[in-house]
Amino acid sequence: MSIHPTAIVAPTAVVPSSCSVGPYSTIGPDVVLGEDCELVSHVVLDGHLHAGARNRFYSFACVGVSPQDLKYKGEPTGVAMGDGNVIRECVTISRGTAGGGGTTHIGSQCLIMAYAHIGHDSVIGSHCILANAATLAGHVLVEDYATVGALNQVHQFCRIGRFAYTGGGTTVTQDVLPFSLTSAKRETHAYGLNKVGMERRGFDAARMRPIQKAYRLLLASKLNTSQALEKLKEESIASEDVAYLVDFIEKSERGVLK
Repeated sequence: MSIHPTAIVAPTAVVPSSCSVGPYSTIGPDVVLGEDCELVSHVVLDGHLHAGARNRFYSFACVGVSPQDLKYKGEPTGVAMGDGNVIRECVTISRGTAGGGGTTHIGSQCLIMAYAHIGHDSVIGSHCILANAATLAGHVLVEDYATVGALNQVHQFCRIGRFAYTGGGTTVTQDVLPFSLTSAKRETHAYGLNKVGMERRGFDAARMRPIQKAYRLLLASKLNTSQALEKLKEESIASEDVAYLVDFIEKSERGVLK
């Protein structure tokens, strides 16, 4: 096992011999790491953190630390993380709270860039990107393959749909539609499909076509949301993606950004 002499690892922490713990890092007593994890240096892992294999934590990342919630009174909560995530410099990921389910969840193969913050009880899917200084308040849901842009501020209890992309500097106070490009260039709104991102993930023209039609109804027609949904339900029979989009809108509690 490679543990730098200046690192502090609690005796009860589970750290496989394939892991590397760099200088001045600290690992708390309830941390469980998978195989081949790396702590570059000055990393803090705390709380009931369960991380899978091949996660890499860069300098000054703090994962599993106490939530920034005045209601938190030291309950034994934690963070659950999948495999192959990259946690860059100065990232903070708060553990959950008793009132929010107790666990902050991170999927697999995510890139969390420098200075990003993931608040308590948030759920991040797999293959997500949080760009530099993206800030997620508590209870935020980011679904698979979504990208949260640099300097984004995401209000608590918001949901960001699959394959969505939010532009830099966007303040998100309502749910972000799946497959959408959403930006604060003028005022925060969705202005089209994340076509490039979807193509990179294997969407072909046949799969894109019903989604494009759905977005024309939602964003470019004279129909209100309820009327557009009725039209979309007819299309959803032939497209799982459109069916998911309809379900996303109908289940939104904060409303969606159109």
